[in-house]
Amino acid sequence: MQDAKPSSENRGVFYLDAPSASVCLLIQLEKTATEEGGVTTSVYSRKEPVHLTEREKQKLQVWSRIMPYRESFAWAVVPLFDNSITTNTGESASPSSPLAPSMTASSSHDGVFEPMAKITSDGKQGSSGGSSVVVEISNLNKVKENYSEESIQDPKRKVHKPVKGVLRLEIEKHRNGHGDVEDLSENGSIRNESLDLTDRLGDLTLMKCPSSGSVGPHSSGSKWNTEDVSKNLTSSSGNVDNCYYAFDFCSTTRNEPFLHLFHCLYVYPVAVTLSRKRNPFIRVELRKDDTDVRKQPLEAIYPREPGVSLQKWAHTQVAVGARAASYHDEIKVSLPATWTPSHHLLFTFFHVDLQTKLEAPRPVVIGYASLPLSTYIHSRSDISLPVMRELVPHYLQETTKERLDYLEDGKSIFKLRLRLCSSLYPTNERVRDFCLEYDRHTLRTSPPWGSELLQAINSLKHVDSTALLQFLYPILNMLLHLIGNGGETLQVAAFRAMVDILTRVQQVSFDDADRNRFLVTYVDYSFDDFGGNQPPVYPGLSTVWGSLARSKAKGYRVGPVYDDVLSMAWFFLELIVKSMALEQARLFDHNLPSGEDVPPMQLKESVFRCIMQLFDCLLTEVHERCKKGLSLAKRLNSSLAFFCYDLLYIIEPCQVYELVSLYMDKFSGVCQSILHECKLTFLQIISDHDLFVEMPGRDPSDRNYLSSILIQELFLSLDHDELPLRAKGARILVILLCKHDFDARYQKAEDKLYIAQLYFPFVGQILDEMPVFYNLNATEKREVLIGVLQIVRNLDDTSLVKAWQQSIARTRLYFKLMEECLILFEHKKAADSILGGNNSRGPVSEGTGSPKYSDRLSPAINNYLSEASRQEVRLEGTPDNGYLWQRVNSQLASPSQPYSLREALAQAQSSRIGASAQALRESLHPILRQKLELWEENVSATVSLQVLEITEKFSSMAASHNIATDYGKLDCITTILTSFFSRNQSLAFWKAFFPIFNRIFDLHGATLMARENDRFLKQIAFHLLRLAVYRNDSVRKRAVIGLQILVKSSLYFMQTARLRALLTITLSELMSDVQVTHMKTDNTLEESGEARRLQLSLSEMADEAKSVTLLRECGLPDDTLLVIPEKFTENRWSWTEVKQLSDSLVLALDASLGHALLGSVMAMDRYAAAESFYKLGMAFAPVPDLHIMWLLHLCDAHQEMQSWAEAAQCAVAVAGVIMQALVARNDGVWSKDHVSALRKICPMVSGEFTTEASAAEVEGYGASKLTVDSAVKYLQLANKLFSQAELYHFCASILELVIPVYKSRKAYGQLAKCHTLLTNIYESILDQESNPIPFIDATYYRVGFYGEKFGKLDRKEYVYREPRDVRLGDIMEKLSHIYESRMDSNHILHIIPDSRQVKAEELQAGACYLQITAVDAVMEDEDLGSRRERIFSLSTGSVRARVFDRFLFDTPFTKNGKTQGGLEDQWKRRTVLQTEGSFPALVNRLLVTKSESLEFSPVENAIGMIETRTTALRNELEEPRSSDGDHLPRLQSLQRILQGSVAVQVNSGVLSVCTAFLSGEPATRLRSQELQQLIAALLEFMAVCKRAIRVHFRLIGEEDQEFHTQLVNGFQSLTAELSHYIPAILSEL
Repeated sequence: MQDAKPSSENRGVFYLDAPSASVCLLIQLEKTATEEGGVTTSVYSRKEPVHLTEREKQKLQVWSRIMPYRESFAWAVVPLFDNSITTNTGESASPSSPLAPSMTASSSHDGVFEPMAKITSDGKQGSSGGSSVVVEISNLNKVKENYSEESIQDPKRKVHKPVKGVLRLEIEKHRNGHGDVEDLSENGSIRNESLDLTDRLGDLTLMKCPSSGSVGPHSSGSKWNTEDVSKNLTSSSGNVDNCYYAFDFCSTTRNEPFLHLFHCLYVYPVAVTLSRKRNPFIRVELRKDDTDVRKQPLEAIYPREPGVSLQKWAHTQVAVGARAASYHDEIKVSLPATWTPSHHLLFTFFHVDLQTKLEAPRPVVIGYASLPLSTYIHSRSDISLPVMRELVPHYLQETTKERLDYLEDGKSIFKLRLRLCSSLYPTNERVRDFCLEYDRHTLRTSPPWGSELLQAINSLKHVDSTALLQFLYPILNMLLHLIGNGGETLQVAAFRAMVDILTRVQQVSFDDADRNRFLVTYVDYSFDDFGGNQPPVYPGLSTVWGSLARSKAKGYRVGPVYDDVLSMAWFFLELIVKSMALEQARLFDHNLPSGEDVPPMQLKESVFRCIMQLFDCLLTEVHERCKKGLSLAKRLNSSLAFFCYDLLYIIEPCQVYELVSLYMDKFSGVCQSILHECKLTFLQIISDHDLFVEMPGRDPSDRNYLSSILIQELFLSLDHDELPLRAKGARILVILLCKHDFDARYQKAEDKLYIAQLYFPFVGQILDEMPVFYNLNATEKREVLIGVLQIVRNLDDTSLVKAWQQSIARTRLYFKLMEECLILFEHKKAADSILGGNNSRGPVSEGTGSPKYSDRLSPAINNYLSEASRQEVRLEGTPDNGYLWQRVNSQLASPSQPYSLREALAQAQSSRIGASAQALRESLHPILRQKLELWEENVSATVSLQVLEITEKFSSMAASHNIATDYGKLDCITTILTSFFSRNQSLAFWKAFFPIFNRIFDLHGATLMARENDRFLKQIAFHLLRLAVYRNDSVRKRAVIGLQILVKSSLYFMQTARLRALLTITLSELMSDVQVTHMKTDNTLEESGEARRLQLSLSEMADEAKSVTLLRECGLPDDTLLVIPEKFTENRWSWTEVKQLSDSLVLALDASLGHALLGSVMAMDRYAAAESFYKLGMAFAPVPDLHIMWLLHLCDAHQEMQSWAEAAQCAVAVAGVIMQALVARNDGVWSKDHVSALRKICPMVSGEFTTEASAAEVEGYGASKLTVDSAVKYLQLANKLFSQAELYHFCASILELVIPVYKSRKAYGQLAKCHTLLTNIYESILDQESNPIPFIDATYYRVGFYGEKFGKLDRKEYVYREPRDVRLGDIMEKLSHIYESRMDSNHILHIIPDSRQVKAEELQAGACYLQITAVDAVMEDEDLGSRRERIFSLSTGSVRARVFDRFLFDTPFTKNGKTQGGLEDQWKRRTVLQTEGSFPALVNRLLVTKSESLEFSPVENAIGMIETRTTALRNELEEPRSSDGDHLPRLQSLQRILQGSVAVQVNSGVLSVCTAFLSGEPATRLRSQELQQLIAALLEFMAVCKRAIRVHFRLIGEEDQEFHTQLVNGFQSLTAELSHYIPAILSEL
């Protein structure tokens, strides 16, 4: 077979309701007889072509045109869909099906086809373009007898002879504009809807869909034609553009009602068996009767060509030269709506006579066959008929048949098949009987008593379910007609039959829904209440049902039918409603102006009473069955609710209210939970009504009746013990409000106001019964609060004010609710510590306070704020990482991971993933998680802004004093403001907040700044400082403005000192919250960003230059800070005061920061630790409590270091603070003189803060600790510590301050103790003074720091006060240990060994140096210019305060550049240091503030040395002894000094001076004045020594004789030596 190419595009299009596995294309190939080849013309002539004359040939051509003949020679079957298609999923078709998987499968990927290409027989791929598929079929079969299902189904094709060849076919799926009609063609495909797999192939039959033309020339000259015969499909006459509706015979056996009207018969002639060869074909026609043979048949045959009207007859193909002719034709006959026994089909058999004598071939009638419809119409098998030779009138009658002449001896030689398809003509006998009797009854053709009809009605219950379902709608219509206006007997029978039918229908429905879909379709679409031609059904229906219900109520037996009625109640109720609605529409159909709604209908009193009674009975059933816990009760309850719901559209609302109030009476108050649930469901359904908002009240004066009931019941639900009921109540409210909010009809402000006023009583009820609210769990509270906010949001100010005017307590409760809103809707971010300095998204802490909206994502809240979810989240670099919202991503939209947040959450909850909010979050896709975050944040912001708006209204109302609130404290405003600050808020909120914050302080500054509100102010200050740390600059700047607003208010309404105290307190509290330092890589600490931002904020607060731009950025007017509040005349704003405040806060911050930075070094470097405590103490001085706290910390630190004097100073300082406060408020026993006495001991006790101590009394701080007792306690501590330090003279001064207290209290016991102590102290002082070794309380060292690594210490000098036993070596070791640990590999610590002046620039860069020098304290009256050596230990100080602030040390040096020289070259530099403050101080080291130096020449040094010794001796001789009144000098100290002066071995001192200055060359360099001074000094020294030796002789006993001899010998030899230089010495001595 060669290729046949199509000459023109040829297509057939058909559509069907649903694809099914049994649908296939049957394709038959035919060839036309032509001269060019194919079938030879011998079909028309018995002669061979060679023997034909020209004339005969021409004649044959004419014949072949007139009588075209096509020979069928091959066929094939293409299954379009396969058994693997299942009803619910779009699985791919089987390999044998040409439709690609994505074509048969209806999946979500509409229009995304993967065209499947077939491999052709020669191994090439078939072409495939777009959504069409090219199929190549090679299993062609030879055409034999008529096709049957069996032959087509035969899998192995045993009976078929194969034909060589390949058929190429293109199949494509079309989408029709209507969407519900699907096209399938040679370029087409099919959508998968619901499939009924009960279709059996055995039920199928065949028909032909002729194609619209030929497919192109064959090489041999004959024509090809494809005929698509679709098994199981028939073509209807509704051909639009050659598109056939394919009718599926299976639908005639399906268990579902016929929805389309179809009434036709398919005729398939199968075969005619004749005794000799003929060319037969058959004509088919439909006749009404057999009386007149010449009468025209009915026009009832569907044509083959599209667009042609019904025809009188149809012909089959010609069978050529056949004894047994087979036919492959399908003829479709349209049947009359009613037929009589005489309707029949007539078949006429023709033979095409091909005699060459004739000009044209002529059909010759060879016989007739008739088929009465009524007899054979239901036949499913083949029918055989005899063929009559001729037609005579009345040929159907048996009598005539006997006389007729038949072909082939009357054998049944004609075989055919019929298929009836009708939705009018029931195949079931019982249904037919019922229709017949019904017709007789309604047409009044039978006797009126209707017993046959009753019988027919009763026998309906035996009809099989298929027939029942197929003819369900007409049966229901007929029964309803009988119920509507039959007699009572018929009514009841029809009602019972109907109940029975409905119950059966409900049972056979395969989807198990409560409302069977066939019945729903019936009520919604099929039932039209007889188009108004009959009276409406509802009165009759409600009467029959009502009487049945009443019989039950009275206790009569009504049989099982009653329960069935209840389970099908929804259907009857909907019928009643539909019937009313149709009546209403007809009543007002004509006289209604266009565009107006149909007015409600007033039911007749009798009918309404009947409905009321029925409703009452049904309610009783609900009530009783509920208690038994039957599920039917809930269904019935919902049906009643929907009944009322529907009635509200149709009849007067007041009549419906009767029913509703009947319901409410039955279910009044708090009832059992199951009843309450029914009640809630009822209300939920009714309140869902479109016109719910517009419903009137029961009386004309009332507002909406339904809403008032609803509010009452919802509130009762919130109080119910059952948790699910509470949740349901809350949910109903939220969904309702949300529905109103998005209702396009109610978008005007006045509508929204009306709705808000409608629901406002609900808020009132909550305020009246707050415990009910507090008993709810978080989710329910959230839903209630969303409702409250939504109501309040749309209320006008006057209604709000009314709510606030009732009582102070109620107003307070109102704001409690607002506070709850803020708490429950706070959005806590993951790891939300803005202060903590870490922004890692750690897991959310499941803290008690963290609300989780996703507990159950409330759809209503979602809608209420749906703007939130509309903001699409774009992740960084979205396009690259492929998560674009616009593209449905497989990972996102897979069934396991839905695309929308709502679906995802619902899915997570149903699968119980969300055991906790945390797990729920983690189960979400990252983008959805981000969406949820965003959504929650927006919810939170919206709620806060809503509450803010209410607060603002409240504040302005409070200013005009027309509401009930506590005007002394304005606690409503203060609590809500605190609540705002203490929650996490979004930037949007802060932007709106500060202008309102400013207004509130302008209006109510005086109240808010009063002492009663200290706590509030402290919290506000705390949170403002906290915000000033934020990383977000917009928030931080707003916090600065907030602080300025506070300062402004304080300038007008309170002392700034108090605000300073407040801010200092809060700053100190904040420091414990904020992470002010963080680790650097080298493990040292540095200040964190938080600390830097706080410093910046505090400095910006006082920055006048930036002020205006800052105010503008934050949306406040430029002159915000300068506006003068009411009742003030002058402007009190002062930048200098703000600057002072800012500076003191920055100081406190720096001190805290410094302390924090020491963290790691604290334990090691005790000096720095003490200093940092000291700085903190000073910085927090505005707040006595904090000041005292840090001083006590310092005191403890000193005690640990055993620095008793410093610890005592701290205790004195604490006592001083308390004494000042007491003196300032004239409270106690001390006066200013006592304070100044204390100041002598501790100079830090100054008079600066006296007034502020009282100002600093903020709630929780202040008065409590500042008492006389606490002062005495600290004075006693100081006394104890000073005595440990052996500084007894301080102890005496302190006890003198304690004594007045005990005197004023007449505490004689305590006074006795004090005086005993004083006695001991004075004795100790005496002991110190009488001791020959003078008392030293401490040693002092100067330490210089040089090197960058020392940080702030670099190039500074300090004087350290150390215990008296610490030597120079000890302190060197101690300091080098402290500072070496801070050095790294690049820095080395050096110690400068001498005390020379250091030039920092000459030192090695990068190295660090310490210079440590011992220094002496300088007495107050000491002459620092004296050249004498200072042997402090030799000077005997009397009892004086050992308070030192000047120190000196001497450094020897030479001017000739040598490091060491003789006495004649040795100069001396005396350096005097002035410290910042005096020792003993609060710290161990003080900074050197001033350093001066004097130089002494070598001779001055020498004179000084000798004078010093002289003075020491003379002092010793003149010092009186302390005991027994004996004035003899002390022996031991005298011995010691004499031994150092005149003993032979030590006389080098005096001698060396002589040799250095009085001999040789140096003597010539001295000025005469210096020479005389030197000689005078030596002479005086010797004279004093001589006198001392005499005194020594008087004092000694036996044991010291030898020592005295030595002294005398030494003195004599010294005198002898000196006489060489000073001859005059001999005469002097």
